[in-house]
Amino acid sequence: MRLLITIFSIFILTSTSAMAQYDRLNERFTTRSEVIAANGMVATSHPLAAQVGLDILKKGGNAIDAAIAANAAMGLMEPTGNGIGGDLYALIWHQETERVYALNASGRSPLGLSYDQLMEELNEMDEDRIPPSSLLSVSVPGAVDGWFEMHGRFGDLPMSELMKPSVHYAENGFPVPEVIADAWRRSARILNDRVGAFTETFTIDGRGPEKGEMMTNPDLGNTYRMLGEVGRDFFYSGEIAEKTDAFMREHGGYLRFDDFYKHTSEWHEPLSTNYRGYDVYQIGQNNQGTAVLQMLNILEGYDLESLGFNHPKALHYMIEAKKLAFEDRAKYYADPDFNELPFDRLISKEYADERRNLIGEKALERVTSGIPGLRDGGTIFLATADKHGNMVSLIQSNFRGMGTGFVVPGTGFSFQNRGELFSLDKNHPNVYEPGKRPFHTIIPGFVTKDNKPVFALGVMGGEFQPMGHVQILVNIIDFGMNVQEAGDAIRWLHTNSTEPIDSFEDFLKDGGLVRFETPIDPEIVETLRDMGHQVEIGGGFYGRYQGIWYDADRGVYRGGSEARADGQAVGY
Repeated sequence: MRLLITIFSIFILTSTSAMAQYDRLNERFTTRSEVIAANGMVATSHPLAAQVGLDILKKGGNAIDAAIAANAAMGLMEPTGNGIGGDLYALIWHQETERVYALNASGRSPLGLSYDQLMEELNEMDEDRIPPSSLLSVSVPGAVDGWFEMHGRFGDLPMSELMKPSVHYAENGFPVPEVIADAWRRSARILNDRVGAFTETFTIDGRGPEKGEMMTNPDLGNTYRMLGEVGRDFFYSGEIAEKTDAFMREHGGYLRFDDFYKHTSEWHEPLSTNYRGYDVYQIGQNNQGTAVLQMLNILEGYDLESLGFNHPKALHYMIEAKKLAFEDRAKYYADPDFNELPFDRLISKEYADERRNLIGEKALERVTSGIPGLRDGGTIFLATADKHGNMVSLIQSNFRGMGTGFVVPGTGFSFQNRGELFSLDKNHPNVYEPGKRPFHTIIPGFVTKDNKPVFALGVMGGEFQPMGHVQILVNIIDFGMNVQEAGDAIRWLHTNSTEPIDSFEDFLKDGGLVRFETPIDPEIVETLRDMGHQVEIGGGFYGRYQGIWYDADRGVYRGGSEARADGQAVGY
């Protein structure tokens, strides 16, 4: 990893800037070339999981099959970011029907826990928010149902075949790579005191694994085997639901068999906007993907290409667009089954024009939502593509690292703590209610042009994800970078915007804080400070990126994978 950081900092390729005084600042660099293949491609944050997906493609499976198999492997090998105790969203380009399908496979809060009972519990705990370490933060896991929805609609190979590689690794062992090992050890130190089977499932004598150590998880292997043989009912109306019900009753949790039995995923029309000729798709609904579209609509009014990568004005416009979009994010991104939400208005070009007019030459300090009237995160992203032209953009998460750390004995997975992201303000659309889906940070992205597939992309990482999507897209569309270079480029992060768990009356009052990765040129930082931005170098979390681009002219896929992590893009 130290070698990678050295490469990341030293090998810098200077590109042409439209303004001569910024030639030195407009620096571009890459850690490696793109991966290029004609027949299929998989990009994940774990090399072995990427190869699992690739093997499925070689066996005749399609991109949907490969995504499911790779996700299963990721849940086993990178439990610090995802697993079947969490939720899933996917955007799927289906070549035969020539359209993008959106799947919301996020779970709901317990039907038997009322708002008043939740508040009583929190008062007894002296908490003013839902704590991630509590069973109160557990919602129904939606990932498994998401797999079966995808497979039932588009899959080719039997589900048992898709589970087989992960069953093998779970029983025979897999080596833990460097970045994942570091996160695993941190999580183990925090979660070892949880009731249930966390210690025996996820540790070696109470500690997380070192880099290169072998790990097994036979309980998860058995769960995967049964999913392959029995189907989704093993999880939602069989042994997993029954064991979870008993565990929750024993330890004071509220999830019940009925919550599992009634769970459903939803297919719906994705949200989209056109950015400089490219149609960019997001899930919308109860996640933050709408912010990507809002930011792009605002940025479309500026000539970023002529400014060039890392020009202070280009950065200023992007940061300000984020501030504006995130105040709407804090107020209106919630489960649409419980609210009439203004998504059409939020992603309209007219609304973007209104919001763009608020941006001047100096940083905004006080920012509110523009629509009146309504009252480190752990995630993985993967992309797949097959020889038929199908492509999948899939994101899956436990929320915080390894989730709650509550492991029902014999199951092999930890429950998510996504319920932490409910607001407790009764006037907020995202307020806690029984049977409701909480706000989610996880977002897959997809891009088409002239109704042809172009790009499956994702950048995991909590609140950074919309910023990450926008930076990747701008790097490629405006600044002409390739798929790997766009991910390697220096990133920025703006923090301290209002959150969807805050009061509906809150808003950004101090302009927030901008962070840059350490290779940023100090002159850029000083220029932004002169414009009124609070800027710090280093710190923060800048996400993990995967992307697959379809080059229609040559009939090949071009893949990029996060240089800041363990993964890779592979093809054949």
